[in-house]
Amino acid sequence: MENPKVLNGTPAALGYLFPPEWHRHTATWFSWPRPGGISFPDKYHTIPENLARIMREIAPRERVEINVPNGNYEYLVRRQLQEYGCPTGNVFFHHIKTNESWCRDHGPAFLLKGTKSAIVDWRFNAWGGKYPPYDDDDAVPTRIAQELGLPVFCPDVVMEGGAVDFNGAGTVMTTTSCLLNKNRNPHLSKAEIEQYLKDYYGQNRVIWLSEGIAGDDTDGHIDDLARFINPTTIVTAVEEDPKDENYKVLRDNLKRLRKLRDQDGRHFIIVEIPMPGGVEHAGQRLPATYVNFYFVNGALLVPTYRHKTNDRRALKILQKHLPDRKVIGIDCVELIWGLGAIHCLTQQQPVF
Repeated sequence: MENPKVLNGTPAALGYLFPPEWHRHTATWFSWPRPGGISFPDKYHTIPENLARIMREIAPRERVEINVPNGNYEYLVRRQLQEYGCPTGNVFFHHIKTNESWCRDHGPAFLLKGTKSAIVDWRFNAWGGKYPPYDDDDAVPTRIAQELGLPVFCPDVVMEGGAVDFNGAGTVMTTTSCLLNKNRNPHLSKAEIEQYLKDYYGQNRVIWLSEGIAGDDTDGHIDDLARFINPTTIVTAVEEDPKDENYKVLRDNLKRLRKLRDQDGRHFIIVEIPMPGGVEHAGQRLPATYVNFYFVNGALLVPTYRHKTNDRRALKILQKHLPDRKVIGIDCVELIWGLGAIHCLTQQQPVF
């Protein structure tokens, strides 16, 4: 298989941009977790059913593309999906090795330019070098570009998909605790990082929040804190218990959000959504949040955590603000042991 064409210049200069997640999808990409991986110690046996429930909601709406190491894995995964009620007629496999399952962070960033598409192959270093080895994950975008026959941009900068969110009108949102962390790109200033975000995602404004939630090993990914649901509206997580360790952090981010302005100088509409309370396993606080939702064609998939009232409240708030989509809750109590939920697992491939 030939190496993909590497495009010179920047996507912005060549007219490419990164569309918002609600842009119509061709497919959703996953990387199937390995039993020997680090993400689900002593709980891997619970994960295939959780993944099947997620894919069962996606497959009727768009293609599901799954990275697996080889044909043996493909056979086993197909059997597991069928066992847990996920038809595989619209599920497709790619023999691409990965270290872990978090395709949002190591997967390709698909760009659009009219009827053309390209991929940004950001560098990946396992959230600041925390979980080696990560060489297979780092190679995923170029491997997918090879399979799809798409050209690539290679900025040689560490970036994770969960660290950024887009309003589809030129604004990208991120956090200082993650992108300014010296374990990513210590040689770059804030201004230089902003320029990379603009140049390689085709945006013209960067807005910043501060810290991440408790239990988040990514140093504060935005997809656990606040998300765009349209060009003018941000849904943000708010902790209502003053004694909870997320209370002050999320209140601070709420204050920041109310002051931020978009690419045209306008304030955003801010929608508050509750947190699910403390979710723990083996005495460890886990980064459970409803904001780790994922747009698919015609629906929004939202992680839930068996909270007596807030699961229902969160789904109701999101449904109110997304009347044209079906808001679907999916239990992620087992999955969150890997310190991620639905958005962390998925990477959208937009229609072009």
